[in-house]
Amino acid sequence: MRVLTKKDVQAVYSMKDAIADDKIALAAYSKGDATVPLRTNIDIKPDNGQSLYMPGYAAGKEPALGVKIVSVYPNNIDKGLPSVPATMVSLNPKTGIVSAIIDGTYLTQLRTGALQGAATDLMANPDAKVATLIGTGGQAPTQLEAMLNVRQLTRVYVSDIDKDRAAKFAQDMTRRFGKQFKVEILPAVDLQKAIRASDIITSVTTSKQATFDAADVKPGAHINGIGAYTPQMHEIPAELVKQADIVIFDTMDGVLAEAGDMISPLKNGLVSKDQYSGELGQLINGDIKGRDSHDQITLFKAVGTAVLDVVVAEKILQAAAKADKGTTIDL
Repeated sequence: MRVLTKKDVQAVYSMKDAIADDKIALAAYSKGDATVPLRTNIDIKPDNGQSLYMPGYAAGKEPALGVKIVSVYPNNIDKGLPSVPATMVSLNPKTGIVSAIIDGTYLTQLRTGALQGAATDLMANPDAKVATLIGTGGQAPTQLEAMLNVRQLTRVYVSDIDKDRAAKFAQDMTRRFGKQFKVEILPAVDLQKAIRASDIITSVTTSKQATFDAADVKPGAHINGIGAYTPQMHEIPAELVKQADIVIFDTMDGVLAEAGDMISPLKNGLVSKDQYSGELGQLINGDIKGRDSHDQITLFKAVGTAVLDVVVAEKILQAAAKADKGTTIDL
C-alpha cells in the first residue's frame, strides 16, 4: 500500500493532468462504464458539518475502484483548518486489496477544480479574458488554477462574504499565479461591476441564496456552479437557470437529487426538465451539442461524483509508483 501526501501528489501530477483525466472519467460515466452509487451524507448538526461517503468503480482498460471519505465543515476556515477534509482509499479492482491512501483533501480540491476546468474548456468562449471567482475557501485555489489553465485570462476578480479574506486571497494568488499566467488577480470591491465584466463566473460556496444577480450576467458568459450540493443550497440564481441557453451537469442523477439551485427552478415550474441539456460526459462523447454561438449563456452545475475520485486517484497512484513517490507499507 502506498501512502501519498499532498506534496507527493504535486510532485507527480498536475492540474492539466487532472483536467484530462476528469474528462475521461465523465465520458466513462455517461457511457455507462462506471458504477457510482449516490453518496451517503451524514449531518453533524452540533458542529455545522457533514460527513460524506463516496464509493465508485470505473471499468475499461484501466479500471479504478475506491471510496472517498470527505467532510464539509465551513467553520474550519476560522480554525485554520481545511473546510473540506478528506481521505481517499484506492483499491486494486482485481483483488479488492487497498493499494493506496491519498490525501483526499487535496484530491478533492484538485479533481473539483479540474472538473470546472474541463467544463470551462468545453463550454466557455475561446476568447474569454475576464473572470470572477466567488468564494475563497479551501476549494478556491484550484478553481482559480483550473480557469487559468484553460483560458488566457488577463484579469480575475475574487469575492467572498469576508472582504478581508478576499483581499488576502487575491494577494496570495497573485504571488502564486500572477507571473506564471500573466494575470491580474483583484478583490471584487464592486461585485456587480465584476460580474458585468466577466466572461466566466465561478461560484464555489455553500450559500443558501444566490451569490450574484442574474441580471448582471452578460451575453456570452459561461457560469460554473460548483459549491452548492444539497437541496437547501442555492448559489446560482434561479433566473439565470431560466435565462441560460445551455445547462449541463456533471451527472444528471446527482444534480437533480442534491443541488437545490437546479432542483428548485424545476420544482417551481420556472424551467422544464428538457431545458437541462445533459451531462458533460455526453458533450465529451459527442452525444449532445454545446455552445454554437458567441452570445449564448452557458451554465455548468456540479455536485461531484466518485468516478472522478477513483479515476484521478488511480492515475495519481500510477504516476507515483513510476516515480517511486510516497511511503509504501506492507500489510
